[in-house]
Amino acid sequence: MSPAITYDTTPNNTNNQCIKFVVSNFRVSEKFIALIAAYALSRIVHHLLRPLSQPYITSDIAIGLILTSLPRVRDSFTTPFKLAVENAVDFGMICYAFVLGLEMDPYVIFKPPTRHTMVAYAGMFCTFIMASTVTPWLNYLKNTSVVSSTLSLSICLSGNGSHILTRLMTKLKVGKSDIGKLSISAGVHSDMITMLLLAIGFAFFPAENIMNISDEINIIKMGVALVIQTIVAANVSPIFINWINNENPEGKPLKGSHLVLSMAFMASICSWAPWCGYNSVLSAFMGGLFLPSEGRISKWAISKLNNLLSILFYPVFFFWVGLRLDISRFEAGIVGTWVRLLCLLVIATIGKVGGTLLCGLTLGYHRPEMVAAGLLLTTKGHFHVYLAVDALRRGRIDVTTCTLMIILVFLSVVHTPIVVKHIIERARKRVPIQRMALQWLDPSSELRILLGLHGPHNLDSAISLMEISRGRSDPGLFVHVTDMIELTEQIAAAMAPGEGVDNITVTDTSITEMRDQVSHAFQTYINENGGSGIKMSRVLALSTFNSMPQDICALAEDLMVSLILLPFHKRLNENGTLDEDHPGFRYVNRKLLRNAPCSIGILVDRGFCFTSKFSRLSAPKVAVLFIGGKDDREALAFAGRVARHPGVKLTVIRFLVDKNSEHAPRRVNNRVSAADQEEEMKLDDECFAQFYERHVAGREVAYMEKHLANSSETYTNLTSLEGQYSLIIVGRGGRVNTVLTQGLNDWQQCPELGPVGDVLSGSSSASGTSILIIQQHNIKGQLDGLSEEFSIM
Repeated sequence: MSPAITYDTTPNNTNNQCIKFVVSNFRVSEKFIALIAAYALSRIVHHLLRPLSQPYITSDIAIGLILTSLPRVRDSFTTPFKLAVENAVDFGMICYAFVLGLEMDPYVIFKPPTRHTMVAYAGMFCTFIMASTVTPWLNYLKNTSVVSSTLSLSICLSGNGSHILTRLMTKLKVGKSDIGKLSISAGVHSDMITMLLLAIGFAFFPAENIMNISDEINIIKMGVALVIQTIVAANVSPIFINWINNENPEGKPLKGSHLVLSMAFMASICSWAPWCGYNSVLSAFMGGLFLPSEGRISKWAISKLNNLLSILFYPVFFFWVGLRLDISRFEAGIVGTWVRLLCLLVIATIGKVGGTLLCGLTLGYHRPEMVAAGLLLTTKGHFHVYLAVDALRRGRIDVTTCTLMIILVFLSVVHTPIVVKHIIERARKRVPIQRMALQWLDPSSELRILLGLHGPHNLDSAISLMEISRGRSDPGLFVHVTDMIELTEQIAAAMAPGEGVDNITVTDTSITEMRDQVSHAFQTYINENGGSGIKMSRVLALSTFNSMPQDICALAEDLMVSLILLPFHKRLNENGTLDEDHPGFRYVNRKLLRNAPCSIGILVDRGFCFTSKFSRLSAPKVAVLFIGGKDDREALAFAGRVARHPGVKLTVIRFLVDKNSEHAPRRVNNRVSAADQEEEMKLDDECFAQFYERHVAGREVAYMEKHLANSSETYTNLTSLEGQYSLIIVGRGGRVNTVLTQGLNDWQQCPELGPVGDVLSGSSSASGTSILIIQQHNIKGQLDGLSEEFSIM
């Protein structure tokens, strides 16, 4: 008989098993909590550093090293868990190296060197010479030959983190400038060359030998495998990738089987050389470098891998760096430690700046810009950190040297936003700022306006606006009449290929008839007023509401207009009130107010009609309100053109603060400093004085002053203007002195009109007074008026 099996079911044994199970699960959960904390804290610190424009790598390094220096966190990661994190990091670096190579073009090496590549070569060569001369005497690496240690360290110092530099330059909006293009191109080129040198050098100086095989056979095997992998990636893979791309054209979903095949093919290409003992990270780089970078599959791989790396991998990577790097063993009390760090900084900085400066001066560039470009090219990245930690785990360097190299990477990134801001400041001083606003328009220049219409119901008000703003016949007015039409499925189905600049033709009958009606009305008006100096062109903004603001901004930039005039999103009813709002056009107006490349005006139409208002017998009455601020100054500039019209009775009404009134508020919630407020008021006085001298003193324009104590009196006076004028022109906002408008925006129905415009255009009113709200070109968010494509070199 078989022996009986017994189970210990005593309460004490059961409790002990439960306790062990809970404790083991708690220890596992501790590790996940630590990794999640690394991710969350890194994002929080990055958000706090956003005013300094620091990239993610700075917060990742800081959080990774600080969090893993805590004894509770470090002790919780035992050897098996450390090994799991290490394997994940190695796989992540394979993906990183692959996508880095996939974004590069290796064939530029075989082309004649451009100015950008010459700058890259000069910075690399100078840094390499300095590093090769100095590093052998400082013993950075151990347990390896002097030649291999010197070459590897010199090549690493000669390179840079091109992906960090590219993303940072793009984020700070200087990537399209001449110095931005030079820095990015030179950075990518030097990064590619140094990675290639490291990949080739690994075959001749491997990090570790394979057991039972001689070094010569090992070198031959790795070299042959790398050559075969490169040949297949360069010659065979384009055939396969192009077939996949042709089978999956743009606009159609990717086929799952083709996606799996392409990913498996890419993985197999990168795994040939590691089978023969070659480094898997460098093999992934070489495979990605010679795979086709164009096409839908490659772009899909680049996009997905970059998202995966930035969201998940980088915080975990620096957490692993902290686990590998025991900060407590860092020899901070030894002077030689800081001397070696200083030597690394001097080599990396002087070498790059010196080589870039010498080459730049030879090519005719300016000295300050080349110094800045050299400082930008010192940026290092994740791969340099990985090389340092990999050398530590292989015993090639000690903890102190590894820590110094990570500090070097950190310092090479921290200074980059400061350099970019210095470039922007120099460019702003040297490059003229282009303010597309009426206030800054040269009087001898033609005024260009983009006049938007939603349909034929905007014709009367649009033509009336064009009439009163035409000014003198010389230099004249150029109006680009733009039909703003939402692109629907029905309209898209009725579109056909066209010729010329517009490669599509709209065949929808309702749209063509509407456009013909608008064109006929404007052309009839221009023919009847032949000597008015008005020229017109027709433009179509046919797109979805989401993309319409961007399309109109692009049109305004291409047409170089100084003012965009748009209809209000609410339409006039027969009883004189406004109907319910149209959310699509309201979205367009709001986005344009935020991003327009010039000044912009919104007309709240309450029957502003040319035929009834501009008769010889009764000239229309127009008023412009001036409280203060840049938008009111722009409204005053527009009123200056209205003042030149002989058939308009213009009145300027200035609201001034009555400081002696007993109703004046004692405290004002004003976030603007006293100096800025005084400067803004000075600009208001100068602008109004010029307008007064040109128009009011000659009795062309009537003038009224209203001394008010607070916003309550402002509201009363604004509502009293209803019905007295056919059109009231007012600035949207931008006022520094908030005494007269404080609290008006508490009950706003349409914040896009500003506090004054919202009061005047209340939907319950049926007074017949139209309101034109004007906002001056907001140069903030566009490098403070500096074009992103500025040139200072």
